[in-house]
Amino acid sequence: MTSFWSAWIIVLTVISLVLVCWVLFSNRKTTVQDKDNPTTGHIYDGIEEYDNPLPGWWFKMFVITIIFAIGYLIAYPGMGNFKGLLGWTSVGQWQAEVDKAEAHTAEIFAEYRNTSVEALADNPKAMRMARRMFANNCSVCHGAEGKGSYGFPNLTDQDWLYGGSPEAIKTTITFGRKGNMPAWESALGEAGLSDMTGYVSKLSQGKTVAAEAHPDADQKFAMLCAACHMPDGSGNQMLGAPRLNDNVWLYGGDSGRIKHTLAKGRNGNMPAQGDILGADKIHLLTAFVYKLSHTDSSAAE
Repeated sequence: MTSFWSAWIIVLTVISLVLVCWVLFSNRKTTVQDKDNPTTGHIYDGIEEYDNPLPGWWFKMFVITIIFAIGYLIAYPGMGNFKGLLGWTSVGQWQAEVDKAEAHTAEIFAEYRNTSVEALADNPKAMRMARRMFANNCSVCHGAEGKGSYGFPNLTDQDWLYGGSPEAIKTTITFGRKGNMPAWESALGEAGLSDMTGYVSKLSQGKTVAAEAHPDADQKFAMLCAACHMPDGSGNQMLGAPRLNDNVWLYGGDSGRIKHTLAKGRNGNMPAQGDILGADKIHLLTAFVYKLSHTDSSAAE
């Protein structure tokens, strides 16, 4: 915070403590006019109000509270930009807890460090651990069972954007991926978009069928799309360009959504997990994702 607001907070805090002390000590003793009848003269429903000082134990509790407050503000942050003599921060405490947990679990994950991905995929104990990591870090996008959703790939099939080998999966998890599909609305025009939509829709039936139904779009596909998606629409895992000649669609395969993809383009982002999870956890998670597409049952069973 700025120096002004820091000073403002310090001044208000000090004034508040001084006022509390003044109120407490100024009312510690009272002067009774009539010692035989030490009341204030206030009576309500037969109850008289006496003018007695605070009991000693109560007064001492207030004093202890004030001393604690002063000690706390000296030891911990609370006075503007003053960080306290102990240097405590919530972030520091959180990091200490994280480091403690990481040290505790490091030996567990290190046990699987030199085991191959294929072997880990058949290890029930390892997969139970990996499933929990998947649930915490991946399921929000790819779903609890890894079946994906709109804009997020299905991990349980054999259709891979960047490859389904253990090495490719580990690279994807570690460094993330960024996919960019440029918008072709201005280049194709409305008529061209409709024609190209029909062409792409028929690629799953074979390039010949698509070309016969939409000859003009076939030529434009060769000029604008084949560099990424290949001439036959088989895709390119080096670029992350999806296959167009199957029935697997990342953003939907109906004509409306295909046309929208062609017109407006798409931007996909898979965040890197290398700095978040570390190599050992990613190795275990790679085995889990690998198993998802190599078994008919749940990877955790």
